[in-house]
Amino acid sequence: MSTHGTSAQGAYSIKPTKSDPYQYQVGFGNRFASEAIPGTLPIAQNHPQKAKYDLYTEGINGTPFVTPRKENQSCWVYRIRPSVAHKGFSPLPENPDLESCFLPLNPKIHLSPTQLAWHPFDIPSDNTKTDFISGLKTIAGNGEPTLREGLAVHIYAANVSMSGENRAFCNGDGDFLILPQQGRLDIQTELGKLMVRPGELVVIQRGIKFKVDLPDGPSRGYILEIFGAHYELPELGPLGTHGLANVRDFESPVASFDIDQSPWEVVYKVGGKLFACHQEHTPFDVVAWWGNYVPYKYAMEKFAHVGSINKDHMDPSVFCVLTAKSKTPGAPLADFLIFNGRWDVATGTFRPPFYHRNCATEMMGLIYGNYGGRSDEFAPGGFSYENGFCPHGVSYDEFKNATEAELAPMRVHEGTLAFMFETSMQVTLTDYAMKRTGKLHEHEPKMWDNLKGQFVNHIDKVNADLQAAGLAPLGVRGRV
Repeated sequence: MSTHGTSAQGAYSIKPTKSDPYQYQVGFGNRFASEAIPGTLPIAQNHPQKAKYDLYTEGINGTPFVTPRKENQSCWVYRIRPSVAHKGFSPLPENPDLESCFLPLNPKIHLSPTQLAWHPFDIPSDNTKTDFISGLKTIAGNGEPTLREGLAVHIYAANVSMSGENRAFCNGDGDFLILPQQGRLDIQTELGKLMVRPGELVVIQRGIKFKVDLPDGPSRGYILEIFGAHYELPELGPLGTHGLANVRDFESPVASFDIDQSPWEVVYKVGGKLFACHQEHTPFDVVAWWGNYVPYKYAMEKFAHVGSINKDHMDPSVFCVLTAKSKTPGAPLADFLIFNGRWDVATGTFRPPFYHRNCATEMMGLIYGNYGGRSDEFAPGGFSYENGFCPHGVSYDEFKNATEAELAPMRVHEGTLAFMFETSMQVTLTDYAMKRTGKLHEHEPKMWDNLKGQFVNHIDKVNADLQAAGLAPLGVRGRV
């Protein structure tokens, strides 16, 4: 009898399912290689004199050439027609709800010292045909894309697919982190296809062409765009090798191409302005590719939570899925955090988020479920904003319950997925957010009215304790 068992027939991959018909490679930051037709990739070189099948070789660089190797991101693609085969660019009409300059000199941006919130944003009516591009609306941001540092927070709300229009999008300003809240997104990129449902995130890097179809009908969601950086996994420090968002749970597409020589429009976003580029062929004609500048998605239910297992809170950074560096060491440009079902077991501890004032700006949204302890009717599809050092925390009722309840191990945020965009930067708000949504409201400060100074009810006990310690009672200077 042979001692040989069996051998894998290929690398591990995620297979298609009924709700997601696409195949994926797994890993984060990997240098993948993928061929829709076996044998297409050139052997031991990137740009042969003549590529197989007379394909065109095209390089895509997501970082400068001399960026250190561990941070360098690029991709080689082998396509039916190169991107240079187009008929030129022309400016498109301005989208008044799309903003890119968040500097105070822009009269269309605003500052707010207080907490703000928005009820769920509207989805376009059937009378208005709105695709992903025309459904982009900016809520807030920092910096400006030509400065190569900053961010923008958008929402999208769309009711038609881009396929029927032969329309694609290329963001020349930054990386998109997209969170569908209602309806799946069927996304085709130059490097392959991704089906993204509510509960998953997808990152599409700067310069990668893509289109968005709506298999479930009208869709709504959130976007965090970053300028001048790329998303990374947070360092784990003493946690060790594993935990939080594990590397193996990220999924990237495999090569997939169309043969289509019909007219297409590729919309480019450059400096926040939109331009149309027309061409006589599909932008989705990459037969093979290799590299690490590749879109990816992640199912947030896979997040491996860590936290205190005896007392007190860990800092909320333990909920970080992805981060992006700023130019200031130790100060992130953006952190993306999630809050979903987990155990809370801390003993002798005030378990809800403690009252605090944070140097960071915090912006929250809700994908599904109920995120308690708030007075702002925080609902899926809505949004909230808290500027740096704006005091915030749970309502009085939540505080009272948390200080009096009998503590036992319990599940929290079950059936809920909330998220936070957090940044060390000063964030400004757009005209659209402050004037045109019809959904804006301030947090109701009366939720904290009953947080009275209970200390004064204990003056007699305080004075007795002071006397026992040889100190003067309250209101009297010096020692007894």
